[in-house]
Amino acid sequence: MNLLSVEGLGISFGGLRAVHDVGLSVKAGEIVSIIGPNGAGKTTLFNMISGLYLPQAGRVWLDGQDVTGMAPHLLARRGLSRTFQNLQIFQTMSVLENVAAGFHLRERGPVWADLLSLPGSRRRTARTLSGARDLLARVGLERAAEQEAGALSYGALKRLEIARALAVSPRLLLLDEPAAGCNAVETEEIDRLIADLAASGIAILLVEHDMKLVMRISNHIVVLDHGEKIAEGDPATVSRNPAVIAAYLGTGEGAHADG
Repeated sequence: MNLLSVEGLGISFGGLRAVHDVGLSVKAGEIVSIIGPNGAGKTTLFNMISGLYLPQAGRVWLDGQDVTGMAPHLLARRGLSRTFQNLQIFQTMSVLENVAAGFHLRERGPVWADLLSLPGSRRRTARTLSGARDLLARVGLERAAEQEAGALSYGALKRLEIARALAVSPRLLLLDEPAAGCNAVETEEIDRLIADLAASGIAILLVEHDMKLVMRISNHIVVLDHGEKIAEGDPATVSRNPAVIAAYLGTGEGAHADG
C-alpha cells in the first residue's frame, strides 16, 4: 500500500500555471526523487503536499486518509515532516537545542508546569534531550551536541536539519535539495543517511539536482517540466528517456540538472 498518494495536483499563481495534473506515490522504505530545472514546479509540489499551499486541483492522501490542504503541524502529527532548500537553523543555539526544538509537537505540556519546573515538566525535558541526542547520533553529529550550530560546516548543518525533521518520528520525510551546496564528502554522508533512513522504513520524497546522487539512491524518479510530469520510472528507465536526457541530464557523464 502507498503511504503517500498524490492525484492530479495543480495550482496557478496570477494566471501562471505552476503545477498541472501531477500524480505520484511513495511506499514505506521507498526513495522517490523529483527532478527538473528551475521553474519546473518541484518545490511548489512539495509545498502542496506538505500543507504550505492549498492545491487548486487534485488530492493528497497520507496512509489512505485525505489530507489535502491540511496544516503542516497537523500533518506532522500524522507522520509527515520536511526540510527546506534554505536552511532553517537557529544559528546561535546549540546543535542539541536545535534538535530539541523539533520535539515540541510530541512533548507539549502545560505552560504553568514548565514555569514552576514541576516533575512532569522535568521529565519531558529529560525525554526531549535524550531523544535529541539519539537523533544526533543517528546523523553522526553526537560529538557536536554542545557546539553552537553556526559553527558547523554546511554539510553538517544539512544533517542537523534532517535530525530535527526526524524529531516528530515521521513515516514520510520530504527532503528539498539536501545535498545542495555540499562538497563530495558531505554529499556522500547525506547519501548514506538517506539510504539508512529508507532502510529503517521511512518513506522518502526527494527533490535534488545532483544527478549522481539521484541515480544512485532512488527507487523511482519523477521528471517535471514547466509544472507537468513528462517522465517517470526507475533510474535506468529515466536515464534512457530521450526527453529527459535532452532536457535535464545532458549527454555528459554525471551531468547535473540545470539550477
